[in-house]
Formats: sequence, structure tokens, C-alpha cells
Amino acid sequence: MAEKFGRLALHTWTIDTTPLDPALEAIRGAGYYAAELRRTDFKRCYDAGMTNDQVLEMIKNSGVKVSVLGVEYGWLFATGAESKRIFEDFHVSCQNAVALDCPQLMSAPGPYTGSLKDAVGHLKTAADIAAEYGLKLSIEFNSQHANLNSVETQRDLVTAAGKPNVGLLLDAYHLARSGRPGRAFEDVPGEELMHFQFSDLSPNPVTGVKRPTDRLMPGKGVIKWTEIFRLLHEKGYTGLLSFEAPNPVQWERDPLEVCREGVELTQDLLRKAVPDYAA
Repeated sequence: MAEKFGRLALHTWTIDTTPLDPALEAIRGAGYYAAELRRTDFKRCYDAGMTNDQVLEMIKNSGVKVSVLGVEYGWLFATGAESKRIFEDFHVSCQNAVALDCPQLMSAPGPYTGSLKDAVGHLKTAADIAAEYGLKLSIEFNSQHANLNSVETQRDLVTAAGKPNVGLLLDAYHLARSGRPGRAFEDVPGEELMHFQFSDLSPNPVTGVKRPTDRLMPGKGVIKWTEIFRLLHEKGYTGLLSFEAPNPVQWERDPLEVCREGVELTQDLLRKAVPDYAA
């Protein structure tokens, strides 16, 4: 049975200051289909004295499905000992994904910059590691990154790697900030799209920040949601729509309220875009 369009996930950066256990409670309570967890979520639990097995057990006991697991960023451009360290950690994320029955890893470009030619080689290595565990790997572009900052570069990277388990992660926020609002990603074939994240964009976004935390609730900014959701539906995309809206204003609120508002606003926008959408 094919998965239906419009299933929602909550990316934990949206409620960043909430520890993982209550964050999972909020995700479940708000009615999300799944969670998108970060490597940071695990490391914060380690810092609090938990073992990796204890973190996995806590996630499993929450009853929340994990749809996508983020790896530590930086492996695309890291070199030397740092590259070796991050790839060793990549294996740990793969093992955790398998333990959680999570089919997909994701990664953003991370803090380093460098040659895209080298990045292709690193992507091939990461893809092969993920394949050892039967996992897919989606790659995100960041509109504020020095190298991997556009759909064009992202597609060139994935195409050059030529790995069947690697695909594109598009984010509505970064699409808009890179000059592709609304339907402006029509040129991206649906079969290349593996994951989609979303939040709204302020008419006056912050500048000079590599990982902006000025993201808004869907429908509260300038993004053309009807065009985006309609186009995703037309492309046959049935992967998760992951709500990722880091913002210090949201972090001061009750996490369950934030999660619920994200569900309600997104479902309203989906109904406007796709008449036969059913939550």
C-alpha cells in the first residue's frame, strides 16, 4: 500500500531547548506521524549521563516513530583526523537507525567548506556505509553555506556520486532564501526527492548567520505554501513533511503548544493546496 501525501514529522530543532524525553511526549501528543531526530539529541543525553542503549530504550518506550535520523554534520568537507572521527560517528548513527527501525539518514553540509570534488568522494563513502546497514541518505543544501548553497549544486553533487541510496533533501526555507519560492523547484524530478523540511521565511531574514534560527510557523511569512504543497503532490512525493522551525521565540513556549500549532497550521495549508488531502 502506497504511503499517502502529507504525513507530518516534527524536527526536534523546532523545540530545541526541550530535553528529548518531554520532546517526544510533545510530538506524540500533537499527533505527528513521526519524529526527525538529530545527532545532537543523542549527544545531549550522553552529556546527561545516559548510555546509547538507554537513549534508544527511551525513544522506543515513547511510542514515537522515528522517520529520519540526522548524522553529525561536517563529513562532506572534513579532512584528516576530523574526517575519520566523523565517519566513525556516522557508523554509530547507522546502528541507531537500524535499532529504531528508521529507514533514512539525513545530513546538511555542516561547518566546513572545501572542494566539491572532495565532497563527491566523501558522499560516496557515506553512501556505502549507509548501504551496509540498508539505509537511505538524504543530503540538504543550506542557502547560507559557502559551497553547497543551491539546488543546482546539490543535484550536481548527488548525480556525481551516483549512489542509488542517496537523494535530495529540500527545505522550503532554504529554497526561498536561494531564490526558489513557490513552484520554482519544478525542474527537480520527483524521483530525486527523498525528504522535505519546511518552515516559513520572514520578509526580513537575518543575514551573516550560517544556521539561521529566525524561522516562522507555516503561513506566518512570505512562502507560497499552496504552490509548494501542490507541486509536491503533483510530483508524487509521499515522503514525510518535516516541520523544522528553530526560533528562540518558539523555544520559550510550551513545546506541546508549539507542536500542536505546527500541525494545525500545516494541515490547513495542505487542505487549501490539495482538495483531496485528508489528515
